[in-house]
Amino acid sequence: MTIIELELEVFAVAASSPICGIPLVRRLMPVSINLRVSITVGGFVDVYHNEHTGTTAYAFVQGAQRVFGADNTGGGHVHPFDDPAKHEPVPDAISFAEFMAEIEQHYAQP
Repeated sequence: MTIIELELEVFAVAASSPICGIPLVRRLMPVSINLRVSITVGGFVDVYHNEHTGTTAYAFVQGAQRVFGADNTGGGHVHPFDDPAKHEPVPDAISFAEFMAEIEQHYAQP
């Protein structure tokens, strides 16, 4: 995945999500990008991708704490809502669309 492909995915998913604000490109380097998306349920999602290393990471932050995350560092894994310090392996890397769907589903539950 290129940084442009990730940026386009983030903007497209945010535009169609009922809980996303407009993404902000916080840092753009020749081989990496960091974006932030405000979330209407409170907090924000930080998105990072390094094209050279292939690293992709998503973190949903409320207050000053990550409450949910996913990345492919050391193998794909998620940091679940019930224990964000935990690493739960996943068989395939998670896309930004899948990450946002998890957040939307979490907040849709009664």
